[in-house]
Amino acid sequence: MTQDFETRVIAPGSTIGIMGNGQLGRMAAFCAAELGYKVHVFGPGADSPTEQVCAKATIADYSDLDALRAFANDVDVVTFEFENVPHDSVKLLSDLVPVRPGWKCLHLSQNRLREKTFCNDHGIGTAPFEAVRSLADLEAAVAKLGRPSVLKTTEMGYDGKGQVKITDDTDLASAWAEMKDAEAILEGFISFEREISVIVARGVTGDTACFCPVENVHTNHVLDVTVAPAEIAQSLSKKAEDIAIKLVTAMEFVGLLAVEMFVTTDGDILVNEVAPRPHNSGHWTIDACVTSQFEQFIRAVCGLPLGDPAHHSNARMKNLLGDDIDGWQAILTEPNAKLHLYGKAEAKPGRKMGHVTWVLPKED
Repeated sequence: MTQDFETRVIAPGSTIGIMGNGQLGRMAAFCAAELGYKVHVFGPGADSPTEQVCAKATIADYSDLDALRAFANDVDVVTFEFENVPHDSVKLLSDLVPVRPGWKCLHLSQNRLREKTFCNDHGIGTAPFEAVRSLADLEAAVAKLGRPSVLKTTEMGYDGKGQVKITDDTDLASAWAEMKDAEAILEGFISFEREISVIVARGVTGDTACFCPVENVHTNHVLDVTVAPAEIAQSLSKKAEDIAIKLVTAMEFVGLLAVEMFVTTDGDILVNEVAPRPHNSGHWTIDACVTSQFEQFIRAVCGLPLGDPAHHSNARMKNLLGDDIDGWQAILTEPNAKLHLYGKAEAKPGRKMGHVTWVLPKED
């Protein structure tokens, strides 16, 4: 790939190809339009949140190579709002059109074992972990890391899917059976005070910009509430941002990277996982920052100057899951509430239907 391919500026008026057609792509498409771009979305399933608001949609499986070639020929740059695309598909796209972030970044972030090993190799702390490829591996890993611990598939799991908590009562054979012989990772227990995340952008010239660390509260393994900024010491805030910048630079990443972290009870910060795309914990930036995470995402992947990530207001964001969406009318009566709905036809239990951000006075 030529250097021009990697650093080329994609000017307004061009077409951005987005892999994945969920709510993240929808909100990115809004910002792309504001900057003068068209969006061509690629993903399975008709009447998707992104398809409803973009110029063109290819409805196909991520492994459909003919559809991918046609898609690449119709766009000027490709990015992702859903990263679990087959490796061969990403490689094919990379040979035809600039892909940001690149396939190596996706390959790394698609696998928890590769991801955590990469962090440790670059001096960034994580929970202790062991690779697990058999019941015997699991037994040895539990003997080393102890209980409680968490067994997770290395790939594809999210929002609590693909994982089993290992407690004193857990039968290891049953736990391993739940992995269905997929490669797994056992993570040791961490005593943490809170969960935070930092979203960092990196442009084609290597410039970076961080949004402030935020605190995330999960319910049933799904993000419930994000509080911005996180109520942590300035020294910890700086350390979290430094970790995010170190990671995005080491990965030679172009685009938007979300880094989820634990603040431990002894005042350390450990990386939990990364997401190479806009992130649920950054939705508050739409209403409370000079530049939202979605505008920053478009700027970065198109090679534009990065925007100012400073927050002009504090915020509290809450996901609207399933029937929570039925409260839309009451939310609209609140003067400091900003409602965002995703256009999904059916409200299923646990499904992300929208979010609401309460914009709050910024504290000095």
